[in-house]
Amino acid sequence: MATEPKRTKIDDGGSQLGPLETFLQWCNRVGLVLSNKVYVSKEGTVSEYGMLAKDNIEEGEVLFTIPRSALLHQGTTKVSALLEKEKSSLESPSGWVPLLLALLYEYTSSQSHWEPYLSLWTDFKTLDHPMFWSKEERGRLLRGTGIPEAVDRDLANIRKEYTDVVLPFITQHPDLWNPSTHTLELYTQLVAFVMAYSFQEPQEEEEEADEDEDEDEEKAPNPPMMVPMADMLNHVSNHNANLEFTPDSLKMVCVRPIHKDEEVFNTYGQMANWQLLHMYGFTEPYPSNSNDTADIPHTNLYKVATQGIQSDLDRQLVEEQWKMLCQMMQDKGAFVFGKQGCLTDMELHTALKVLCMSKDEFSEFKENEGWEEDDEEDEISLAFSSEGLPELKASWKKLIHEAARLTLRSYGNGEEEGVTDSDRALIENKVALAGLSTRQQNALQVQYGQKRILYRLMELTKS
Repeated sequence: MATEPKRTKIDDGGSQLGPLETFLQWCNRVGLVLSNKVYVSKEGTVSEYGMLAKDNIEEGEVLFTIPRSALLHQGTTKVSALLEKEKSSLESPSGWVPLLLALLYEYTSSQSHWEPYLSLWTDFKTLDHPMFWSKEERGRLLRGTGIPEAVDRDLANIRKEYTDVVLPFITQHPDLWNPSTHTLELYTQLVAFVMAYSFQEPQEEEEEADEDEDEDEEKAPNPPMMVPMADMLNHVSNHNANLEFTPDSLKMVCVRPIHKDEEVFNTYGQMANWQLLHMYGFTEPYPSNSNDTADIPHTNLYKVATQGIQSDLDRQLVEEQWKMLCQMMQDKGAFVFGKQGCLTDMELHTALKVLCMSKDEFSEFKENEGWEEDDEEDEISLAFSSEGLPELKASWKKLIHEAARLTLRSYGNGEEEGVTDSDRALIENKVALAGLSTRQQNALQVQYGQKRILYRLMELTKS
């Protein structure tokens, strides 16, 4: 760690206050209003700090209100003027550099306005993102989940961003930053902090869209910001509170009744367990995550489609079909399946339709530069739902079935038959599960949830 842990403050009476008490006093000073029906604690919560109900709470009640002046981002930091002036030199693919520079400054400044808030995280050791695991541990525990590959990309991008953008900038401003203090290690930890605790304000919808505006052009997302108190709440997919944005403040609002002593849960979005572990360092225990997903890489569908091809002409046809599909799918990487069916149904529908075309059909398809889709989106969604999958054409089902089988083998702990039974025994045995490390438990939850979706997919696409 680049700096010494922050010290807790001393109140006027001379008694030392803990980090949470100091933070709550700061909340009062900055105008953050907390309902008397809730309190923050580390006891009785699913993980670390959390919020609990002192009394029954009705739907629609406001749990706390945060003035925008209490938010921490590049526009509120003490170095905001400099970041605004030099913003053109701070551009990067992530778009996070200005916020991270603000955090580097505020986190290591003893005079920071946000010190009572940032002091809740003295060393970031509670952040157990896979980026902090060893490469060997990621490969061994998370093989097949897609997380090791995502982390490798993250770490490479963080290193490049720090080396190419951040380090030259802080070197030019030695009065505010110091490379020996504001290191790549601290920068990486703060990236994980932003991943786990930041919020992004939803895009404002234009009331009257410009007719000449390119509909395919997406607006850049709003930059992330740190929201004190809101980031105390833990996440579950079946949440009971939601953060609302207004021009003057942010409000955490109860979205369904909360009983006394029950934990208040926010939502981080519709997140599969692999996404929760990758971005936040935790998982929801099976089967409670209704948003869990499993990916079938595009390349696995291609491998299956080319299996057993005898003639060079047939192979050439499939390769031409696949080349066109790659251009159409724009390298999205994978077909995503949830508990209720395929979530990327339009892409999968197109891929199966093209791969199963005859030579003449494909020639016509190329001449027409595609087709006007006969099927409605709703019909396609139904066809690739759990109810519709068994009714697909036999040739389509075979491709999906074998691609799911190939994906299951990528987990690397044996053939698909029998693997889930051993995992299920461990998941259901509370004593055995508790004997695993936290990392082992999280890895098991991710793998088991994904494999259950793939097993179910194979069942639905049996010939």
